[in-house]
Amino acid sequence: MNVVVQKYGGSSVATPERIKNVAQRIKKKVDEGYKVVVVVSAMGKTTDNLIKLAKEISPRPDSRELDMLLATGEQVSAALLSMALKDLGVKAKSLNAFQVKIKTTPHHTSARIVDIDDSVIRENLKDYDVLVVTGFQGVNEHGDLTTLGRGGSDTSAVALAAKLRVPCEIYSDVDGIYTCDPRVHPRAKKLAYITYDEALELTALGAKVLHSRSVEIAKKYGIPIYCASSFTEEEGTMVVERLPEWLEEPVVTGATISHGQIKVSISFLPKDVKYITAIFEEVGKRALNVDMISLVPSNGKVFLSFTILEDHKEDLDEALKEALRDVEGWKSTYEGGFAKLSIVGVGMRTSPGVAARFFEALERAGVTPELVTTSEIKISCLVPEEKAEEALKSVIEEFEL
Repeated sequence: MNVVVQKYGGSSVATPERIKNVAQRIKKKVDEGYKVVVVVSAMGKTTDNLIKLAKEISPRPDSRELDMLLATGEQVSAALLSMALKDLGVKAKSLNAFQVKIKTTPHHTSARIVDIDDSVIRENLKDYDVLVVTGFQGVNEHGDLTTLGRGGSDTSAVALAAKLRVPCEIYSDVDGIYTCDPRVHPRAKKLAYITYDEALELTALGAKVLHSRSVEIAKKYGIPIYCASSFTEEEGTMVVERLPEWLEEPVVTGATISHGQIKVSISFLPKDVKYITAIFEEVGKRALNVDMISLVPSNGKVFLSFTILEDHKEDLDEALKEALRDVEGWKSTYEGGFAKLSIVGVGMRTSPGVAARFFEALERAGVTPELVTTSEIKISCLVPEEKAEEALKSVIEEFEL
């Protein structure tokens, strides 16, 4: 039995006409001899509209009830797509997170998948050619609905593919993965192949084609991902363990900007690692992502800096107060108006001089970075928001992206 997982994003199922178009694409796959497990997002801007509606009721909606509300979006699109497939004569059935038994951590609005009972899927595939599964959601140990955060349907799809040990195809309104955002930079180059490591860095840094957790799962279980558009037949991008031997390894694969960054500085911490540990433990409990960490000891004290997204400031405040409740004299400051500019490429491992070229490009754009972090395949820096696009353009030109 040939099985494939396909995922269709919100733009692909935004209207009845688009849902019918997706149904035709799926039928074509069935006609080729495949059984298809389809993961769908909510229609168009449904999730945004539901969040807006919730905030009209409550300024800070209860997270459990918010998940109950948001989970309805995917159920609508799953049922409608299943109807469209049945009208085409395809044996299809829609299933939600309860029925598939997608088990998650307890955290509402940002849960992680723990396990999937694949027996439900395998049993249903005996009788149906297509199973349409709600993305973005799961069920925690208390039996409550949870959601996986923005881009969570990608994660649902790759997790199902990993459990079933089958390939995964992800369809959206973009026909592959580009060196930079093609909507901002029309001359951006589309990549035929990209490695898990590069895709993971790019998605974590703000590129919106894939969700970072979906790439983590794909890398862990060796699941190839094909990214393409649901609106055209254009060839897409394969996300793989390593590039084909015949393909020349680029020095830099992509560049991206993540907007809305805040620089957090914590001063006068005791020179004791337990307090640093406590801070990041509290940050972890709240599922906050911090980046660009800098630690500077001075005169028996420690000065800690890192970046967070603007939306997370209130939650970080709570985390710091809890972690440092026994510490006197510490002080925190927040500076907004920053973006994170990054370049990524496995070729950086073997090509000297990349950092020099990167900073020369920033200098030509008149930009002095605030913070810098590097890895084997990434350089990121914090730059003023108003200079970010100019800096990115200079970097794109430098590395011919």
